[in-house]
Amino acid sequence: MTSRNQNAHGTGGTADSATPPMRSDAERNRGRIIAAARTVFGREGLNASMASVAREAGVGIATIFRHFPAKEDLVAAVFADRMEAYAQATAKALANPDPWDGFSGYVWEVCAMQAVDRGFADVMTMSFPRAQALEALRAEAYQGFLKLISRAKDSGQLSEDFTSRDLVLLLMANAGVLSATGDAAPDAWRRLVAWMIQSFQAPARGPLPDPPEDAALYEAMRRASHGMGSSETGNRH
Repeated sequence: MTSRNQNAHGTGGTADSATPPMRSDAERNRGRIIAAARTVFGREGLNASMASVAREAGVGIATIFRHFPAKEDLVAAVFADRMEAYAQATAKALANPDPWDGFSGYVWEVCAMQAVDRGFADVMTMSFPRAQALEALRAEAYQGFLKLISRAKDSGQLSEDFTSRDLVLLLMANAGVLSATGDAAPDAWRRLVAWMIQSFQAPARGPLPDPPEDAALYEAMRRASHGMGSSETGNRH
């Protein structure tokens, strides 16, 4: 599904009718690159190099950079549809008449999204300031999740100590488990998520340390995106 903030080529911004159409061979190359990146990122995560994507696509590295000047641009094109589904999951959860089922079902769903795509597991714990459409969808999902939290707390089923930052921490932990277990123990993440959802239920078992500040957590996500080489340029030969 194409994001409301994307143009026909899957990049952020508004389509410019004055922009000449892409040549058919360039269009094919772009499609091959995105398909290859989806495969490589899904298999290896976002630490995979642009050179690996080029090999998978059967194109030169310079061809990739003509279409995607930075790795972050490629990530945005590859995962736009998954981020759209992530945002839509909150609307589905809010439609559930049971506040706790809506909340816990949403947590399960987003963790399952991580489990089926290692690349998206990384995307959900990183921030990509260049990818405005991707970040707009993340913000939409966040606002929906705040409503889920409020409903579940009002019902008395979610601990008053829970904050939206706890979901970010869970997604980071889940990404780590998925990376560590891989295909050796592919369902291990389910154990982690089940334990965590139980710990979120009211009444709280005891006091918790303070959660990280929003700014600190955002900085951690931003640094993670730089760590995977979001502005990778490499040798374009």
